[in-house]
Amino acid sequence: MSGPTRIPGTSAAEHLSPAFPERAAWGTAGKLRAWQAEALERYFDTEPRDFLTVATPGAGKTTFALRLAAELLAQRKVDRITVVAPTEHLKTQWADAASRVGIRIDPNFKNSQGRHGKEFHGVAVTYAQVAAKPVLHHNRTAAARTLVILDEIHHAGDALSWGDAVREAFGPARRRLALTGTPFRSDTAAIPFVEYVPDEEGIRTSKADYTYGYAQALKDGVVRPVLFMTYSGEMRWRTKAGDEMSAVLGAEATKDIHAQAWRTALNPKGEWIPAVLKAADLRLSEVRRSVPDAGGLVIATDQEVARAYAKQLREICGEPVTVVLSDEEGASKRIEEFQNSERRWMVAVRMVSEGVDVPRLAVGVYATSSSTPLFFAQAIGRFVRARRRGETASIFLPSVPILLALANQLELQRDHALDRRPDPDAEDEVVFDDEALAAANACESASDDLLGSYEALDSQASFDRVLFDGGEFGSGGMIGSEDELDFIGIPGLLEPEQVTELLRTRQAEQTKRRARSGATNQTAVPTAELAEHDHRLLKEERSKLQTMVGAWARRTGKPHAAIHVDLRKACGGPPVAEASRKEIQARITKLQAWFVGRR
Repeated sequence: MSGPTRIPGTSAAEHLSPAFPERAAWGTAGKLRAWQAEALERYFDTEPRDFLTVATPGAGKTTFALRLAAELLAQRKVDRITVVAPTEHLKTQWADAASRVGIRIDPNFKNSQGRHGKEFHGVAVTYAQVAAKPVLHHNRTAAARTLVILDEIHHAGDALSWGDAVREAFGPARRRLALTGTPFRSDTAAIPFVEYVPDEEGIRTSKADYTYGYAQALKDGVVRPVLFMTYSGEMRWRTKAGDEMSAVLGAEATKDIHAQAWRTALNPKGEWIPAVLKAADLRLSEVRRSVPDAGGLVIATDQEVARAYAKQLREICGEPVTVVLSDEEGASKRIEEFQNSERRWMVAVRMVSEGVDVPRLAVGVYATSSSTPLFFAQAIGRFVRARRRGETASIFLPSVPILLALANQLELQRDHALDRRPDPDAEDEVVFDDEALAAANACESASDDLLGSYEALDSQASFDRVLFDGGEFGSGGMIGSEDELDFIGIPGLLEPEQVTELLRTRQAEQTKRRARSGATNQTAVPTAELAEHDHRLLKEERSKLQTMVGAWARRTGKPHAAIHVDLRKACGGPPVAEASRKEIQARITKLQAWFVGRR
């Protein structure tokens, strides 16, 4: 008995690059990556109606989905394909990808048409398009055996009406494949066609049918390791009442102070952002020694500051900078032109969503006020696609506690919880995202309510530390100092183990250099000035310790208090509030050793 007859062209999916539509990472080429083959095997073991795949950005979800679609079409288990994507740009990208393997998808389908042309296997639509006319899509789905591919399924929860529309439209589907590459939503909007089961605490949590996380992809060489270069510095601003305020970025403070210091740092008229842009350009030059076409991306909060950043970058690097504004016509075309060029820098607003891929991006500047885990993961996902082994990504961040926490959680797998968990650290969380800022700036009173009417006066940058693989390296330094350049100058092609070893070496060199400098300069500092200096530094060291304890707690699952007890046992000394700067530094050093596996 002969096997199932294939539709013309679908067998081409067997020859798809595992990273399609991008080139496969070195060492991963072949018919399928291991995870893709395993996920397909798991699917065809049971052939469920619904299948949720969670795979890190850059892993090759498109290849997996198109191979699955080709097989189902070839076996006559479905007759029609509907792809649902978050954006118009992604509709076209899906159609282009499918056409290369013989699956004909119409990305220009309009609701007013009612049906697609006979020459197509199906259509690509947006979630908004489905929400506008769910009955139409329900009838289309019911009219034939349909496979629905729900790309970045978490977007179905963007609005209550969207979720309801997706359920109504695709309830009759013969098969549904849901894909996502980022942490699920932080709200409690249930995502259609996702199974939720109670965890050990009774919290209803999403259950994926197959998961391929960043940590595993990093181990397999499918994605790049990410170094987070963090920058602090002193910020000054004037409040509505006329009072002048100052704060060290990232130091212990209230939510309002964090927000206003962060806002001041991102102001293009200050000194912080130009200094960080210059450091990022130096890093890009270092990476381009071994990766000549490496590019950089600055993620800005709004159009006005994006243009200002682009002007500053052009002065720094001496060449044109691509500017991409999400609501401008031709934005997708400019991204494609940048990808196909060797230009150094692109500045973008809101164009870092899933699927907007420029694989040559290797250096990023996170110059936006968004602090949601979903947006952060989307943004970092633009830099992790590996084209060959040894490529690294470097992201420059303001030293804001919530961003440092998100950076340290990069390798953690998140599921979507429908029920709220009490968060013991909620009081310290800074939630200051783009939507809140835009709403606040819509009218003067709203802006005053969120941030207080203020005027940015001055911002100074200083190098803080490097975050990598859950560990923290370096202990600060002036802009342009050896302490900063040691880390900016790390080669652009290194295996993850080599990155860790080099970071340890650079940190040891910095510690020795500071010890020598301290011995030389200690007597030259007046006693009163030294006391003031120590007072400020002690506050910064305490903040750094608390951030690291939080990161270790997330890695080990231990309570913060238990970690502090362990540190006191290992290093001696009183509780943190009574500890000297030297004692705090000893605990930081001990934690750094724990992160790199040296107990």
